[in-house]
Amino acid sequence: MNMKRRKFISNTMAAAAGTVIMPTIVPSSVIGKNPPSDKINIGWIGCGRQGSGDVSATMRFDTAMLVAVSDLDSNRMILGKQLIEDYYTKKTGSKGYVNVKTYGDYKEMLLDKSIDAVLITTPDHWHSQPAIEAALAGKDIYLEKPTSLTITEGRLLSDVVRRKKVILQVGTQQRSSVQWRYAAELVRNGRIGKLHTVKIGLPGDPAGPEVPEMPIPKNLNYDMWLGSTPNVYYTEMRVHPQNSINDRPGWLRCEQFGAGMITGWGQHHFDSAAWGMDTELTGPISVEAVAQFPKSGLWDVHGDFMSKAEYKNGITLLTSGGYPNGVRYEGTEGWIFVTRGGYTATSSDPVVVDKNARALDASDPKILKSVIGPNELHLYVSESQTGNWLDCIKSRKEPISPVEIGHRACTVCLVTHIAMKLGRKLNWDPDKEKFVNDNEANAMLSRPQRAPYGTDYIKL
Repeated sequence: MNMKRRKFISNTMAAAAGTVIMPTIVPSSVIGKNPPSDKINIGWIGCGRQGSGDVSATMRFDTAMLVAVSDLDSNRMILGKQLIEDYYTKKTGSKGYVNVKTYGDYKEMLLDKSIDAVLITTPDHWHSQPAIEAALAGKDIYLEKPTSLTITEGRLLSDVVRRKKVILQVGTQQRSSVQWRYAAELVRNGRIGKLHTVKIGLPGDPAGPEVPEMPIPKNLNYDMWLGSTPNVYYTEMRVHPQNSINDRPGWLRCEQFGAGMITGWGQHHFDSAAWGMDTELTGPISVEAVAQFPKSGLWDVHGDFMSKAEYKNGITLLTSGGYPNGVRYEGTEGWIFVTRGGYTATSSDPVVVDKNARALDASDPKILKSVIGPNELHLYVSESQTGNWLDCIKSRKEPISPVEIGHRACTVCLVTHIAMKLGRKLNWDPDKEKFVNDNEANAMLSRPQRAPYGTDYIKL
């Protein structure tokens, strides 16, 4: 594969098409085993809290070179540029090692043929569209979850990515943590007998206050930020903090831009559960849910909830904030519980952290000492979500979290959310990706899109 070159952002929003500056001679001790011509040149779309972590994780690998950034908020774009340039300055000892390009519109970035791949870490309502457009441009993609805002656009995303044969890695990084793989392997190899029930612990979000309209900051392209969603007044609590890229943004708690924790953490846990349930490429046949929704205030995503999904293979999946955060597999001969341990993304996450939580537990300690034999099922091994993505860009092999599996996990989130909204049992056909004899529910498989934004307006 011919890898190209490129470097990251320039100065301000006005400088939306900078130049690439590389030293003409770089010692091998600085660049590592991969010279610049062999590196994967990557652009970063959406400079925020989640993205800064993904970018930092990617830059650790010698095969990657972050060379460009795009954001609709020029202040955050400058912070993203600085994050990358500071990293390479520290790594190489050369202050001018990279001059990161800046783009106020990611579509301009996608036109640059020297960029091989993109990291998409935008708000949820801006996931599928740039990913589809990146695939059409021939770029490999790292896409933060959830993979889509709706099931309809998620199906389109998966179809386009596979047709264009680009490498798309979904940011469901639990697959690259050993305890999640080992738990799934133990279950799939029968260590707890026949699996019949899976319980997922997943919190809701709190309600928010009423907030007044505020002037739109000059550094923010707010109309484009709203994208395909309805035009509503600007207030900082609806969007993201203006003085930081590391604090929790308000849009996470607005249904206009997502579905709340059911997709926020839900895609992680539903994806991991499916790994052990052997349902990665299908879905439930029925879903029912009850949920509390705020009656007032800016933040309107679900609070406490409980859902039940039934699968064709006889497994029942229960999800609630009343369970410990993680996934518990229950079989005829015992149980296994797996979690991230004491992890939270930020101090504002609505998760009660048990600092003594065990990442892996079981009804019998002997289960966790079991060795998966050479003739048993061994699942895909990855030690790093971004590292695996980079390896697969080179090898063209399927990554650990490919687009179709990501779409299927996100679909479980979204059908559950629809069941929350309708408050009744829904029958789901995972092959046709339609609700059975339910026009009201099927009308919620997509959302109206505000032109010119949205996947409805992409020229395929």
